[in-house]
Amino acid sequence: MARAPQSTEDRPVSKRIGALAALWPFVRPYRGWLAAALVALVLTASVSLVMPLAARRVIDNFDVAGGAMLDRYFGAAIAIVALLALGTALRYYLVTRLGERVVADIRAAVFDRMIGMSPAFYERVMTGEVLSRITTDTTLILSVIGSSISVALRNCLILLGGIALMLVTSVKMSLLVLWPIPVILLPIVLLGRRVRSLSKENQDWIAESSAAASEQLLAAQTVQAFTHEAPSRAAFREVTERSFDSARRRIRTRAVMTAIVIFIAFSGVVGFLWMGANDVREGAISVGELVQFLIYTIMVAGAVGALTEIWGELQRAAGATERLVELLTAEDSVLDPAAARAPDVHRGEVVFEDVSFRYPARPGVAALDGIDLHVRPGETVALVGPSGAGKSTILQLLLRFYDPGSGRITLDGIDLRQMERGAFRRAIALVPQDPVIFGTTARENIRFGRPEASDAEVEAAARAAAAHDFLTALPEGYDSQVGERGVMLSGGQKQRIAIARAILRDAPVLLLDEATSALDAESERLVQSAVERLSADRTTLVVAHRLATVKKADRILVMEDGRIVAQGTHDALVAGGGLYARLARLQFTEGVAAE
Repeated sequence: MARAPQSTEDRPVSKRIGALAALWPFVRPYRGWLAAALVALVLTASVSLVMPLAARRVIDNFDVAGGAMLDRYFGAAIAIVALLALGTALRYYLVTRLGERVVADIRAAVFDRMIGMSPAFYERVMTGEVLSRITTDTTLILSVIGSSISVALRNCLILLGGIALMLVTSVKMSLLVLWPIPVILLPIVLLGRRVRSLSKENQDWIAESSAAASEQLLAAQTVQAFTHEAPSRAAFREVTERSFDSARRRIRTRAVMTAIVIFIAFSGVVGFLWMGANDVREGAISVGELVQFLIYTIMVAGAVGALTEIWGELQRAAGATERLVELLTAEDSVLDPAAARAPDVHRGEVVFEDVSFRYPARPGVAALDGIDLHVRPGETVALVGPSGAGKSTILQLLLRFYDPGSGRITLDGIDLRQMERGAFRRAIALVPQDPVIFGTTARENIRFGRPEASDAEVEAAARAAAAHDFLTALPEGYDSQVGERGVMLSGGQKQRIAIARAILRDAPVLLLDEATSALDAESERLVQSAVERLSADRTTLVVAHRLATVKKADRILVMEDGRIVAQGTHDALVAGGGLYARLARLQFTEGVAAE
């Protein structure tokens, strides 16, 4: 079942073209280009308005002027055409370059903003929709900046200049031709509102379609494994059809508006031709004046028609601009302080003081409830317990992906909320449960942990993570492409690259979230010994379901329902009974019995 587009609830509908003013901060740095483009635009419009005057001179003097005079007239016409061609080419180059530059800046600004948003933001907005706004909406804006606005300004100049010169030529014929213009504005205004609303709806459905496609394609193996292709295709087709229906209604409304405008405009032209033909026959005006007036009429009518079309494009771009501005001005629940402290995080002391937390998507369930935790520098602390106990939440709050609802978290005695997030996160290395592998080489995936690291340091980290052997066996060794999301690697290989990345980071705090869950027994033993060496001189928090990986931890915290229910060494917790002893009995005793 397709979801309704978000615009009906939390997106303001564009009421005015003025929404495009939000683009000015991106255009302002390139005022020089803009001014040059405007000069070229005025030049081409002025040249276009001069051409009918030249045509009138040629026609009215055709019989009386000598051959030399005609040659000069046509020579002047060629010069005007050359000037028009040069000005048009210059205008196109400057405006198109400006549009590409501005849109590139907008895309970069939106990405810069989105890549720093906390996970809470992405609980409300789908990644696919963000991508749609960065691509589809910016393409609309590119069309407007790189074409529509300059064409609109040029046609406005031609419209105003053409009307002025028509009045100079013949007031009577001008009034006959110009009376439809106020009438034309009526359907433009009335139907334009409908077009604007439908354009916004259409863009929302396109974003919904992109989000649905992104979600399904990223999970293509799961979709195929559960033979869910047909329902997935049907769901995507439904969203796509909704988008098409919205576009069809928009196109139909614009078609009706275009038909009305063209009929009214050309009715005036036909009336003018009838009156002009009679005036020429009666000698009231010359043939050249009639031709001059006819060309101006065609130019004015063409300008009105072009402005009608461009108005619809501007409305669509106004909606797209609003959607992008929504992202650029989106409020994040996690913010850096106005006066951030410069942290000197090198000891790695972690303290949770009466911390409680609820995920924004699940406000009725406490993920953490009154957690008090003090991890001394260099200590290895393991977090164990059933799924949903709050173990990974501890790590997410320590990285300040979320802020606690109450209590505070300090790193080397400084509250996380008093520091810039990027500053203290550089003191933390993370190995997530689901390793993230980028579509580049194995070497660059490891170097992601410390971009300035040398090749020798990358390979040393890979050896420590027991990844060197399988990496050298790849077709191009460390420089082999691993594919999107690491599709060329096994789960265990991805995990070892993620561990090598954390080793290379060489941070005073190490977070391991089920770091060995995807490894076979031999690889797990190798990585476990590497982790033990790595954690020997740094603070380490380990989340694990498999208790064999945490037996040597300095301290084990047993969590249940967001609380710490027990803590101690492995032997002490086994001897003390309770949840940990039950988990140990299930994993060790029954495992041995099964063998």
